Amino acid sequence: MRTFIDDVIVNLLETDHDISQLTFVLPSKRAGTFLKEAISRHVNKTIFSPEILSIEEFVETLSDFQYATNAELLFEFYDVYLKHTPKQNIESFDQFSKWAQLLLQDFNEIDRYLIPPNHVFDYLSAIKEIEHKHWSLDEQPTQYIKNYLLFWNRLKIYYAQFQKQLKHKKKAYQGLVYREAVNNIEQYIALHTNKTFVFVGFNALNKAEEIIIQELLQQEMALIYWDIDKTFINDPIHDAGLFTRYHKQNWKYFNKHNFNWVGESYTEKKDIHVIGAPKNISQVKYVGELLERIYNEKGHLQNTAVVLGDETLLLPLLNSIPKSITTINVTMGLPLKVIPLASLFEALFGLHKSLSEALYYKNVIDILSNQFVTPLFQTETANVAEHIINQIQLNNKVLLTVEDLSDIAPNHKALLHLLFDSWNDNPKTAISCCIKLIAKIKINLDQDKSNNLLALEYLYRFHQVFNSLDTLNSSFSHIKAIVTLFSLYRELIKSETLDFKGEPLKGLQIMGMLESRVLDFETVIITSVNEGILPAGKSYNSFIPFDVKIENELPTYKEKDAVYTYHFYRLLQRAKTAYILYNTEPDVLNGGEKSRFITQLEVDKTHDIKQYLISAQVPTIEQQLQHIQKTSDIIEKLDKVAQKGFSPSSLTNYIRNPIDFYYDKVLGIKQYEDVEESVAYNTLGTVIHNTLEDFYKPFENQVLTIEAIKTMKSKISSTVHHHFKAEFKEGDITSGKNLIIFEIAQRYILNFLNLEIEDIRQGNEIKIIAIETENKVPLYLENLSKTVMLTGKVDRVDAYNGTIRIIDYKTGRVESSKVEIVDWEAISTDYDKYSKSFQILMYAFMMQKSSKISLPVEAGIISFKNLSSGLLKFATKPSSNSRTKAHSITEETLNAFEIELKKLITEIYNLDIDFIEKEV
Repeated sequence: MRTFIDDVIVNLLETDHDISQLTFVLPSKRAGTFLKEAISRHVNKTIFSPEILSIEEFVETLSDFQYATNAELLFEFYDVYLKHTPKQNIESFDQFSKWAQLLLQDFNEIDRYLIPPNHVFDYLSAIKEIEHKHWSLDEQPTQYIKNYLLFWNRLKIYYAQFQKQLKHKKKAYQGLVYREAVNNIEQYIALHTNKTFVFVGFNALNKAEEIIIQELLQQEMALIYWDIDKTFINDPIHDAGLFTRYHKQNWKYFNKHNFNWVGESYTEKKDIHVIGAPKNISQVKYVGELLERIYNEKGHLQNTAVVLGDETLLLPLLNSIPKSITTINVTMGLPLKVIPLASLFEALFGLHKSLSEALYYKNVIDILSNQFVTPLFQTETANVAEHIINQIQLNNKVLLTVEDLSDIAPNHKALLHLLFDSWNDNPKTAISCCIKLIAKIKINLDQDKSNNLLALEYLYRFHQVFNSLDTLNSSFSHIKAIVTLFSLYRELIKSETLDFKGEPLKGLQIMGMLESRVLDFETVIITSVNEGILPAGKSYNSFIPFDVKIENELPTYKEKDAVYTYHFYRLLQRAKTAYILYNTEPDVLNGGEKSRFITQLEVDKTHDIKQYLISAQVPTIEQQLQHIQKTSDIIEKLDKVAQKGFSPSSLTNYIRNPIDFYYDKVLGIKQYEDVEESVAYNTLGTVIHNTLEDFYKPFENQVLTIEAIKTMKSKISSTVHHHFKAEFKEGDITSGKNLIIFEIAQRYILNFLNLEIEDIRQGNEIKIIAIETENKVPLYLENLSKTVMLTGKVDRVDAYNGTIRIIDYKTGRVESSKVEIVDWEAISTDYDKYSKSFQILMYAFMMQKSSKISLPVEAGIISFKNLSSGLLKFATKPSSNSRTKAHSITEETLNAFEIELKKLITEIYNLDIDFIEKEV
């Protein structure tokens, strides 16, 4: 295809210009590569490459100043602020940086448009004085109002002194560079009379650029080529031609010279598709499909560009490009904030911005499990970082010290101190630690350099960031706290990018809207064409009010929208096919309805627009419950489990969900245990069980007395504390929720002991027979011709007025209906109704088989959340509505239970019955 750059080179050759002697000035560096390629195609002899500059580089040359980075400008400006602000009004660097960046943008605009600064600042001060009269009738303004008005009066002092300080160092922000370039233009022209400049593809020019270019044109030292279509320049209200119409009408140069050029490409036949897609990810996924389709049709993606209206979609887009497309060039940089390494420093700052000596375990685990840190702990046999994490979880440590970590891994003491030693709110220490850590990671990655090239590139860029922070802080010492450093670090990684390396002239081109300047493509795909994105609309980030901008001819959102209108239509100008995608789901934060650009295309009727909505194909996914078929290996594993013994809890676990039984008993997969910040429910249960065991074990085969129980009451606090220490390890129970749970445990036990005392006072005799009795009994299964073991620990067996009772403690709430049986067959299938009955019957069955009790007996549950109900006794009922209950467990009861128990274990072994997951 014939591009705008091709037309420029051909015209220069036709007008007998020596290309190698020209200096080309372009809107961006990017276009320079395409310009060189066009020269190589059109020039048929060997020549030296001409000088090619971006407009910013050219202006920098004129000014004799260097561009300062954003961070440098902020530090320099704070230096000026400290010198020219009364001490009582000085803000910290952190607070200052929040508004200073906005003010620097305003300084930049004032200088780029060559506005007399005092005119703007005096005007602003006057406005604020008038506003004060409106919002305060008090003749004596408060100190806040005085400070507010004084701030506006000081703006011109800040501006003047800031410029003076920068000029002294020969550094400048963009606007100051432009102002100085205008001041130097005459001198520059006098010294470079033999040069010819070619300005290519400009549109919106600030006042400084206008003066510089016009001066060179008037001196016959320059040529200028505009890229505008007659459709836009001839339409008095079309924003795509706003700036070029102005330049054509107002530049004196064009009174005597031709305006090169007004093209007629836009009206040529084009295939334009407008596609609505729900949300951003749908857009990039569809772009991936489009690219695959285009690639399959053409066999290449030469002259194809994807232009991202929202540049944050770069990573999702790269992940959506089909693997068959291998030649890609990404013009945009990847912001450092989205690079994996950023998460490491985010975690480090998150840990160290707290002044506490104690380290929160989650922060420690975040750092130790980071992909760049974990390899530093690798030894020949194991990874020490994993060992430290396991020890933290095993010992339930919520808060740690560096010494704790060093004790776990003494051989990695130096590395642990580097990572976790307090930064003492000292930014210099923080920067030094980060730079040392980068060096350690680099040494590790260098061991396998060829496979870690990208990671090393990440490290290099972050090393530059911290070096920059170190240099600036050493020069100015404005950063006084870690929080301030963190804030500045975040600002830096937002603006800094990791540039991609690629073949700029081959294959698919991916770019932002501004990178598309001067470039033409046959096929263009533009994403996020929504209001609030393309164009950005009425966003207003400035101290200078709208009316003051109009008064001083400074650009407003109107001009900014016109810039993007031009870029949008220029992309379509020479394209043969265009796909314009927008988000159909309005979002307050990420742009609203489809862009006015799309509506404009629909209304002007120049092209037949094909419009359609797309939606992702979402297959209906039916939840498939897992089926695990039993094999001989599984049966072999079950035999091993059976030798150890089936417990009541494991069998009720099978009733609840067979797949959980399979994972736990057959595969041996245990639930992942994390650090308990708050005491878990099972830990509370264990503490209560163990405390009662300590209290009652010494009284086996004895009748309880009130004095004995009163002695137990005096030991509640110390015994509960001892068992919390054993179970909760080094977890803290001295404050917060854990202290409440500790008190609850004591209260539960106290209430239970009081209940026992009350029972004895009423004349009842309680004799302790056994506490925490271990049972292991064989059970022969006739259907399988094999014997399995049953195992389980009974919390308490006592004789209550001569009646043997088997008691199970539950810390949760249990109702009496949960220990009553109506339908014997359901006991091995209905977990919710009968799991509690199953457990206590199994305890009674095992104790009877091992001759530890004589029938009949009673059995039941003591629920600590339902203590007022006393012992919830097991009962059989003829029907669910019957009030008749039989509490006695007899031979007949256990025979009925044995039938169901054998049926259940036989089912577990049955090869024809899979382990089938239940919806729990």
